[in-house]
Amino acid sequence: MTQVPRDPADPTAERHPHLGSLAHEVEHYLPGHVEEPPPSAGEDRILTVPNVITVVRLCLMPVFLWLLFGREDRASAAWLLAGLGITDFLDGWIARHFDQVSNLGKVLDPVADRLLFILGVGGIVIDGSVPTWFAVAVLVREGLVGGATITLGILGVRRIDVTWFGKAYTLLLMLSFPLFLASHSTLGWADGARTAAWIFGLPGLALSYWSAVLYVPMARRALEDRDLNPEVAA
Repeated sequence: MTQVPRDPADPTAERHPHLGSLAHEVEHYLPGHVEEPPPSAGEDRILTVPNVITVVRLCLMPVFLWLLFGREDRASAAWLLAGLGITDFLDGWIARHFDQVSNLGKVLDPVADRLLFILGVGGIVIDGSVPTWFAVAVLVREGLVGGATITLGILGVRRIDVTWFGKAYTLLLMLSFPLFLASHSTLGWADGARTAAWIFGLPGLALSYWSAVLYVPMARRALEDRDLNPEVAA
């Protein structure tokens, strides 16, 4: 059993040295006990597989716009956008499962995600391949949450982690928009693509607003933490 240093101010620890060790072991199983995470080594790395994937995703965004507006090739643009959406989840999975998390990736990946969403949705809206009300509903939600995130950052509030609902809605919408685009292409399954776009899109839109609602109490707690620990925000 692990021995812990005795507290000289605690006479019980002097008379019964094993009680301190026992108390430490019991505390480990108490609700609310949080183990200190081990220090992460190598988070200052720049050249990691997830970061390379993110940079490639950034570089291919102009190619998507060129295919859509320069070549007017909706089918190829839809395939590329779907592939870029998949890489959004691939790089995060690699980072978590293969110890590839880096400080650069923590900043670069969210920026690439937002750019992909804005350029992808914006381009398809301009092209007219998605119902206007659906695209506006998505962009309004993104604008509200994005503005709130920027405001919290300016106020010095800690970063709020993405919820499962946030990840789920992003996946559904990143499948929906390429399908809307494919439904206006020359693909033989264009009609089926439109049906599939709605199947993914409507639940994705609902989850997007639900996840935004869930961020409200999380943001409130983050503000309270900042007020309780002003030196952290300084």
